[in-house]
Amino acid sequence: MSTLTHERYCQEILAQTEALRGVLASGAALGTRVPTCPEWTLDELLRHTGGALRWSAELVRTRAAEDIPEEKVPRSAGPAEQTATALADWLDDSGRRLAEALREAGPEAPVWTWAWRQDAGFWARRMTHELAVHRADATLAAGLDYQVDPEVAADALDEWLEIVGFAQRTQPGDEAGELRGAGRSIHLHATDAPEGLDAEWLITFHEDGFTWERAHGKATVALRGPLTALLLAFYRRRTPDSGGLEVLGDRELLDFWLARASFG
Repeated sequence: MSTLTHERYCQEILAQTEALRGVLASGAALGTRVPTCPEWTLDELLRHTGGALRWSAELVRTRAAEDIPEEKVPRSAGPAEQTATALADWLDDSGRRLAEALREAGPEAPVWTWAWRQDAGFWARRMTHELAVHRADATLAAGLDYQVDPEVAADALDEWLEIVGFAQRTQPGDEAGELRGAGRSIHLHATDAPEGLDAEWLITFHEDGFTWERAHGKATVALRGPLTALLLAFYRRRTPDSGGLEVLGDRELLDFWLARASFG
């Protein structure tokens, strides 16, 4: 379940695209290879991100009842001009288009999605976190410091657990199906969460899958440290040994999860 309001997601989409403009303004070369997505250059990563923004905006704007091929979305491939300025302007416009479409639609407007929710609210949340994680990819590639709002990071972890659970339930061939086996558990503990933000997660394995909750508890393995580092590790952008993180207990179980927690 979403923990942020629809308007907050819209604001975050605009803020994240503005932050990507800052990455481009840093002088990072568009041909820079992205370590966390090694098949992409920075240019390719950002064109993928902007294309996803425009695709989801078109879905919401048209109240699509089925998927829309990306090639039918205007300017989804990005600007013809191969410059940081042109790319930044295109990304900015892409974010504004999505935020405007989401605000006009409202969270409950029926819209096709690939997931368990079929409404505009799904895209508001999904694209907020898509942007947050790909901004991390771009920021780290540029050699810059990456931070994300704690409430956004916590909600992104919630959503990722929902996605992995959805993949386990609906995609029999996905590696997420192997995340089962009673008697094992994983505890995530953010050590720098602001007061009032519950930032601990308990993932419990069962014979037929796993469940999770925001809770403290003794587990087979614990991963503890700064919230942003937890997010990056759980999205497999950084290792569990980086960013001030600490692994306590059965490291093999944590690695087992990280190798299989995916979708698609």
